[in-house]
Amino acid sequence: MNKKEIRQNILEKRRQLSLEEVFERSEIIINKLKSMQEFQQSHKIMVYVSFDNEVYTHGLINELLAGGKKIFVPYLENNEMHCSFIDSFDEFIEGHYGILEPKIIRNFPSQDLDVIIAPGVAFDKNNNRIGYGAGYYDWFFKKTTCLKIALAYNFQVVEEINTDPYDVFLDKIISD
Repeated sequence: MNKKEIRQNILEKRRQLSLEEVFERSEIIINKLKSMQEFQQSHKIMVYVSFDNEVYTHGLINELLAGGKKIFVPYLENNEMHCSFIDSFDEFIEGHYGILEPKIIRNFPSQDLDVIIAPGVAFDKNNNRIGYGAGYYDWFFKKTTCLKIALAYNFQVVEEINTDPYDVFLDKIISD
């Protein structure tokens, strides 16, 4: 299957998850993430703000904020993705594509991040990723050398994804 077919297939499976399944599976995935030594030792963490049945990150963001980590979230400006520091989950407004973004932008250089927790539609066993098709994360990944981790449900991990020269692979994929 090509990327478009994989994307359509996985998004349909994800849409069929109940809210209860999203929360149960997400808890398993988030607990695996939090048990990683590299993650525990990180201080400057960029986390995507989940929407549309993605692995749920709202609780993780709140927990990390309460635990004293410096948390950054993605936002779009001039058709490019950047990251902004946040102090509280109350700082969000609905942004591009209906995804929550910070009300006040406090831009942060991506090269200074310790870890990026990234979303995606599908992944393979070689740490390749299919996003939503706009390339925002691939472009962003090229500006940093930090640890890149994706959170995924088991059904989002396929055998192989055909990659393009502009695709950037991840360091780790955590699934349930």
